[in-house]
Amino acid sequence: MHWRNVPPTLFITLQLTLVHWCISMFFASDNWAGAHSKIAERLLAESGGFATAYGLSDLDQKVEAKFSEIFEREVAVFFVATGSAANSLSLASVQKPGGITFCHSEAHVAEDECGSPDFFSSARLATVKGAAGKIDPQALAAKIARFPQDAVHHGRAAAVTITQATEIGTVYSLDEIDAVASVAKANGLPLHMDGARFANALVALAASPAEMTWKRGVDILSFGGTKNGCWCAEAIVFFDPEKAKEMHFIRKRAAQLFSKSRFIAAQFDGYFQDGLWLDLARHSNGMADRLRAGIEKTRGARLAWPTISNEVFAIIPKSASKAAEDKGAKFYEWPIPESQPDLVGDDETLIRLVTSFATTEADVANFLACLG
Repeated sequence: MHWRNVPPTLFITLQLTLVHWCISMFFASDNWAGAHSKIAERLLAESGGFATAYGLSDLDQKVEAKFSEIFEREVAVFFVATGSAANSLSLASVQKPGGITFCHSEAHVAEDECGSPDFFSSARLATVKGAAGKIDPQALAAKIARFPQDAVHHGRAAAVTITQATEIGTVYSLDEIDAVASVAKANGLPLHMDGARFANALVALAASPAEMTWKRGVDILSFGGTKNGCWCAEAIVFFDPEKAKEMHFIRKRAAQLFSKSRFIAAQFDGYFQDGLWLDLARHSNGMADRLRAGIEKTRGARLAWPTISNEVFAIIPKSASKAAEDKGAKFYEWPIPESQPDLVGDDETLIRLVTSFATTEADVANFLACLG
């Protein structure tokens, strides 16, 4: 049949099908995904009527109680708009004049937040090396020793922060969190966890929220929901409410106290309902597992390093990268780690692929087909 004889409705359907195939391979970031329908429905249901403002509504208090239930202890919860705000204000709450916060050299707070943690806390970040995107406890102890509490000219140690899951898709084991926490506690320092992909790490470890946080020595958590199906929902969680009193003022001064905070609460209410948040993370991780398995079977492509969360790092031929992009695949080329300068060949490129709750098996299959 000549294309001129194709019925218009069928022609349009074929066009839409082709367009969908070409643009459905979104692996640039889980931030690119929309919101889950159940969370959107919960937000819509809350959109009418009246409720007490500034975090004092019945729904706000219900969700705060849910956080305490999830973490198996009373916690203090503060809703904010972004993960950068959660990290920056968390670190600001534990700072002191001349304070130094220790983080991994590739941590989001150091590389991707435009100095926001430094700005809000008036403190500096000191980076620590470690394999697989995770702080090495011995290197951390050595770095902390350079900033004793009486080091007026150099500054003094104030806090430690880790990222779970890490920026390169790896996950701290419970023992590894214990080890970092032990160094922090030995030096009298609070431990913060950047949990932008908290749920992905949690299901990867098959641990409980309590087991991965305060039972390991974590004092403050940036709890992320936006990357896992929410519209705009992040929270700062203090595992000792007595240490959270200043956060009320810090959050307000940073313009992060929402008048209609019930709309963040509504998202978390839908997020937690019937374990949705964990189901979404399991799906996301499962799609990443499919990608990992497929890449390992693809000639000319290989995994850059092992990951168990929803981030996949792969080395593929430059020609395959261009072919995938030409067919609509969205992903990021990733900088070659300084510690592995020979990781990638001359005709290859390192890419990052991130799956989400919205990633489908077809998306994965289409991308793998692009690689040949």
